Amino acid sequence: MNVAQLVGKTLAELGVGHCFGVVGSGNFTITNALIEHGVPFTAARHEGGAATMADAFARSSGQVALLSVHQGCGLSNAATGIGEAAKSRTPMIVLAAEAAPSAVYSNFAMDQDGFAASLYAIPERVHGAASAVDDTVRAYKRAVNDRRTVVLNLPLNVQAQEVTEEQSAAPVGIAAAEPIRPSRASVAALAGLIEKAERPVFVAGRGGRGARDEILSLAQHAGALVATSAVAKGLFNGDDFNLGISGGFSSPLAAELITGADLIVSFGCALNMWTMRHGHLIGEATKVVQVDVEDQALGANRPIDLGVVGDSAQCAADVLEALTGRNFAAREGYRCAGIRGRIKESIHWNQIDYEDLSDGRRIDPRTLTKALDGLLPAERIVSVDSGNFMGYPSQFLSVPDEFGFCFTQAFQSIGLGLYTAIGAALAQPGRIPVLGTGDGGFHMAIAELDTAVRLALPLVCIVYNDAAYSAEVHHFGAVAPESDMGTVQFPDTDFAAIGRGFGAEGITVRTPEDLDAVGHWLASNPSGPLVIDAKIASDSGSWWLAEAFKGH
Repeated sequence: MNVAQLVGKTLAELGVGHCFGVVGSGNFTITNALIEHGVPFTAARHEGGAATMADAFARSSGQVALLSVHQGCGLSNAATGIGEAAKSRTPMIVLAAEAAPSAVYSNFAMDQDGFAASLYAIPERVHGAASAVDDTVRAYKRAVNDRRTVVLNLPLNVQAQEVTEEQSAAPVGIAAAEPIRPSRASVAALAGLIEKAERPVFVAGRGGRGARDEILSLAQHAGALVATSAVAKGLFNGDDFNLGISGGFSSPLAAELITGADLIVSFGCALNMWTMRHGHLIGEATKVVQVDVEDQALGANRPIDLGVVGDSAQCAADVLEALTGRNFAAREGYRCAGIRGRIKESIHWNQIDYEDLSDGRRIDPRTLTKALDGLLPAERIVSVDSGNFMGYPSQFLSVPDEFGFCFTQAFQSIGLGLYTAIGAALAQPGRIPVLGTGDGGFHMAIAELDTAVRLALPLVCIVYNDAAYSAEVHHFGAVAPESDMGTVQFPDTDFAAIGRGFGAEGITVRTPEDLDAVGHWLASNPSGPLVIDAKIASDSGSWWLAEAFKGH
């Protein structure tokens, strides 16, 4: 056994979930070692696609995912996907082959440590046969316990070193990290703010996804409404006082009720410009509390009145215990019958009337998405690309729970949606995968449609096609109407034909009646993707991106 094989064996024994990658000479041996030891591997067409597939798999499965790349250019090709994962604190390990230190004139030589650090990933390295197991375990521990994206460099000369029988038999494993318990003073301070609040709202982010029951128990006792950031959509499904997504995607009623809060408590939520609409969802007299496992995250995006370092579930449970210990009885608060009735009637975008812009040639994106929400199976996992269209699948497509929505938007890159959908689909094989993407993003990612076809995924690709980078068209058309838009507008593309060329099914949608073909496809027990080329009417600029551009 050599070092490359030992690293593969060690990662398999640690329990990694899936590996994605593009195999070249530098990562051939370690990839095959992973496969030999039972780790599933998906070959992508491009390292950038493989990186985001791994990111989405980790987010949607709760397992550590791997990305396997060739030295130098294989790693640099994956840059955007690694950056997205690192910004999102996704537990993921990049297995990056590396030119030997002595190969200073190698075509593949580069500063891989510096490159990883520039993407906010954690650089690690396997140093030799004697330390290979420890080096690998250290990288895995950083990924799991610290929730970080780690680039584990594997120099070619080290990979080839032989290992002894004793080294190959070394036991592996890590102790599970204990949840961080908030200080007594922090718990008391938060309990005090809740006692004084009449209209509290709790907002959970990705860091709160494992704390549903604890947050809801506290909310029910405190009389608080609940909401999520976009990445945690679906977390509070089934609760009568669930406002859905807080931020740019908020429905008018959700925005009204959040703005009317006198206390906002965020659990594992960054409170960034998206989630709080540049602070416009926070009233002038509203107290703001942020709960996070990292001190540096507290107040990073906006001023807060109280910062609590601690695990979201542990914090919610401790605060509830403190309230009951202080004889603070459960109260109605914001959870009154009137609010319940308003939420039931109009909290969802699907419940709100609008002027249908469909004209027979182009379909209103709201009409399109509402119809698909009714057609597609409820057990679904929705992935969303970035662009002017993104609010439609994010808000008009329902999901069964927080693992039914995958939102790779930390880097704000368009073109990641198709990759996200494939990784999420493999993490949740019992659900139908649904992708919402724009024509620009789908063009960028189109090579990976081949991967979806090879995997026989029944992936629904909704392409919101208006033949433009519409966010820029609407923004610059408003602020500089004299500008030439030729740089962000393009000839129309027949995505249905392209889909068929890759071996998928493809349909063109201009009217609601055209969606009958989706029902026929679903009834056929599909074993491959469906590309829906939806020729959409212009919405004159989406409100959520208009707000985002203000932040630039």
